[in-house]
Amino acid sequence: MIDHPTRDVGFGVYVHWPFCASKCPYCDFNSHVRHQPVDQERFLAAFRREIAHTAARIPGRTVSSIFFGGGTPSLMKPETVGALLDAIGGAWAVDPNAEVTLEANPTSVEAERFRGYRAAGINRVSLGVQALNDHDLRRLGRMHSVDEALAAVKIAASIFERYSYDLIYARPDQTPETWKAELERAISYAVEHLSLYQLTIEPGTWFERLHQAGKLVVPSDDEARVLYDLTQEICEKHGLPAYEVSNHARPGAESRHNLLYWRYGEYAGIGPGAHGRLVTGNARLATSTEKHPETWLAQVERDGHGIIEEEVLASESEGDEFLLMGLRLKEGIDPARYTAFTGRMLDAKRVHSLQEQGMLAQRSDARLSVTREGFPVLNAVIAELAV
Repeated sequence: MIDHPTRDVGFGVYVHWPFCASKCPYCDFNSHVRHQPVDQERFLAAFRREIAHTAARIPGRTVSSIFFGGGTPSLMKPETVGALLDAIGGAWAVDPNAEVTLEANPTSVEAERFRGYRAAGINRVSLGVQALNDHDLRRLGRMHSVDEALAAVKIAASIFERYSYDLIYARPDQTPETWKAELERAISYAVEHLSLYQLTIEPGTWFERLHQAGKLVVPSDDEARVLYDLTQEICEKHGLPAYEVSNHARPGAESRHNLLYWRYGEYAGIGPGAHGRLVTGNARLATSTEKHPETWLAQVERDGHGIIEEEVLASESEGDEFLLMGLRLKEGIDPARYTAFTGRMLDAKRVHSLQEQGMLAQRSDARLSVTREGFPVLNAVIAELAV
């Protein structure tokens, strides 16, 4: 039997910790605020059961990356993180050079835990800084100040082998001049990786309500495009080119776990609201778990897992997902993998048309990649190819 075309990309484990100290008004992630302490021991037992259940379905994998996301994983005790890493290591082989990332909020209290996370096995942190402007931090619902954030960045740099942080741009009242100064200040902290996200108004968020009521005005599409172009220019000048639409890194410092997603590899989703893509036999399964933390907990304690949806992806769906993920990357895609998923080649006329429009380029190694001009309209490019 021919191997599924996902196998050579790698295998990762994503662990979702769904709890936050507060809900940010722009956030549509599966995050929940609890006013009583979370029973970490009980949740840890459930995570262990779901890991064991998944490993029984897909044994024999070697884990190349682990990512603790949320929510706010830095609300976990370092001992909880260590026990979860032990559970993953007991379920599968773990590459000695595996990237192990934990998302953290840069409050002073959580920064103090960093040494504990390093001892537990975390070797990379991703800090949710979001802004280097105290007024905007308050507007974004963040609980830290600029000084606290930069102090946390310094601590992370002194403890972890690798670190990254996030910023949000195209914020209300933001000008190219203020964003340029903020971004250059961020880069000055010897950072190797930055995730730079354009603020979007997501359905069901508090920002959506304010926006609809006319109380929150964000930059127009043209204004946001100016900020996007400025972001590319500044990051490239400082040796942090974009390797994905919203992610910039010095060569070799890319997020290996996120590359596994974008290169359409295999990953297990563990925890409330986690998604996975598992390869069994020659089929690729899309899995998703119960979002509500306590409901997920009860289901795992009853059934051994929290999966509520599972679908065997048809070849066309695999091809569409492959395009959707892979074309986000500057390196683009190998068209032969698309053919391996779908049994057919990409439409040559559509490819040629997008090349003529300057939206798509064919590299010397035959890979197809979206151009700098195409990235701002990436969804339209993908839709054209996926038809």
